[in-house]
Amino acid sequence: MMDRILKFSAMALFTAACAALVATGERTQTAGAVKSEVADVAVVYKAKCAMCHSPKAEKFYDPAKPEADHVQVVLKGKKGEKPPYMPGFEEKGMTVEEATGLVAYMQSLRVPK
Repeated sequence: MMDRILKFSAMALFTAACAALVATGERTQTAGAVKSEVADVAVVYKAKCAMCHSPKAEKFYDPAKPEADHVQVVLKGKKGEKPPYMPGFEEKGMTVEEATGLVAYMQSLRVPK
């Protein structure tokens, strides 16, 4: 099950990187773009998410929930029982592709090594 989730997450991240390349019309090595995308997602996670979710995504994140649900929470936010509440990042300029990459990154943090 975890192998399938990891493969799906990697494919989602790869797809997002490829879509970004096509959208901007840039021609670079795909492997380099994916590495760059992973590094960018890691930087965003550390700066915006790790303070509440922990460096290994151990808090307020259930890897068993569908990826689409997590993407919507990242984009729209969510109020819990008590503050701090999950802010919505769509209003701050985050795209669906970026949110999907972030969720895939969080999932990768939870995979046993």
